[in-house]
Amino acid sequence: MKQSLQLRMGQQLSMTPQLQQAIKLLQLSTLDLQQEIQQALDSNMMLEVAEEESISLNEQKVVENKVDTIDRVGSEGSQTDMPDELPTDSSWEDVFDSVQMGTTSALASDMPDYEVQRSKAITLQDHLLWQMEMTAFTDRDRAMVMAIIDSVDSNGYLSSPGTEIYLGLAEQMEELQEDEFFAVLHRVQQFDPPGVVAEDLSDCLQIQLSQMPEDTLFRAEALELVRHHLALLGAQEITKLIKRLQISEPKLIETIALIRSLNPMPGRVIEEGNSEYVIPDLFVSKVNGRWQVELNPDIAPRLRVNPFYSGLIRRADTSKDNVSMKEHLQEARWFIKSLHSRNDTLLRVGRSIIARQTEFLEHGAIAMKPLVLRDIAEELELHESTVSRVTSQEYMHLPNGVIEFKYFFSSHVSTAEGGECSATAIRAFIKELVSHENPVKPLSDSKMAELLKEKGINVARRTIAKYREAISIPSSSQRKRLL
Repeated sequence: MKQSLQLRMGQQLSMTPQLQQAIKLLQLSTLDLQQEIQQALDSNMMLEVAEEESISLNEQKVVENKVDTIDRVGSEGSQTDMPDELPTDSSWEDVFDSVQMGTTSALASDMPDYEVQRSKAITLQDHLLWQMEMTAFTDRDRAMVMAIIDSVDSNGYLSSPGTEIYLGLAEQMEELQEDEFFAVLHRVQQFDPPGVVAEDLSDCLQIQLSQMPEDTLFRAEALELVRHHLALLGAQEITKLIKRLQISEPKLIETIALIRSLNPMPGRVIEEGNSEYVIPDLFVSKVNGRWQVELNPDIAPRLRVNPFYSGLIRRADTSKDNVSMKEHLQEARWFIKSLHSRNDTLLRVGRSIIARQTEFLEHGAIAMKPLVLRDIAEELELHESTVSRVTSQEYMHLPNGVIEFKYFFSSHVSTAEGGECSATAIRAFIKELVSHENPVKPLSDSKMAELLKEKGINVARRTIAKYREAISIPSSSQRKRLL
């Protein structure tokens, strides 16, 4: 094979370290961004948080009052200079006046301790264990109770059938009888909240009904229904239920009303998780009749290059320390520039979205306009992948609540007048129709398609079914209710 030299021309997109860092910051959520900034502050000596140089007038008055107080105390003969050693058998308060020592502690005591106010979340297992401690159990029974409680999920149901729990305990406990285990299980099922430690929904409802007074109206009929005919109730087979229970329709209605008053997930009453709050990236507010979009100043601190360390760099010095400081300085500048670029892109995309969805802010989801990533990308002269990164895990605070950027993007359906209607608006229409329908005769998918067609929105029946299932609305037969 003969070797030769060839000259070729071409274009190639190279991912520089600066571009990689900018893309990384662009797709980070607010929490991840704060962690990334903290890591950069910890690893780069040139980066620091820019502190506010100006002091408010109130803070100046507080400082002046403190200085005047200290001067008056010092003029009266108190000791203001720190000695090298304290006298024997003396305390700090004996040497320094309490007024001087209490200035900083008093300010600290005025600030509320939010960490102390946050109490530990109470789990369902903790609640059941507390009741176990308050109940007279033998050591043998206590071991079975703890095994039962460990098998309870957050909804209050047993994650494994009682028979499996018994077989597992029988291998560890000597001469454990099945009747003995289920006697302990029934005692635990009497714990609060009612219906807890059940194997399934039927068992849960039976436990709650059995704890009601025996003279409760339609209690016996409700027990019979949830024990043997719960599937018919779920399918709304009213005629079959009347024949199986051999009761009239008015009594069946009262029986079903009693069952609906029960809690199908009793564990949710006790289970309390730590509240997770979403920090919005943008604030949207209406000022003088116009919608304004502002960046949340609390999502990231203001960073700057440390002037002291940057002043130590010498251009002609090629020592190891000087080269290291130059590298840190360049990385700090890149990081600050990437952070500014992220905030600028986020703000531009947010303003573009709000400018297109002002009717949504005024009238709600029904007025949502169809919008795709390409529309924003073409307007701002950005790539679609850039807009996709910006709209992922980013939120804006609206008068309607905190909403993710992606919520504003949806496909469209053609209208009778040649226009377009967003999928979000169609789902909102479906919710509105279902909320105002007659529960005795709910609207079918075909009927909802006809009603939307009257509004000028041409939607097929299967499209209605797809959107209805997407927003967790059951079919018309499952939504049917008795009065």
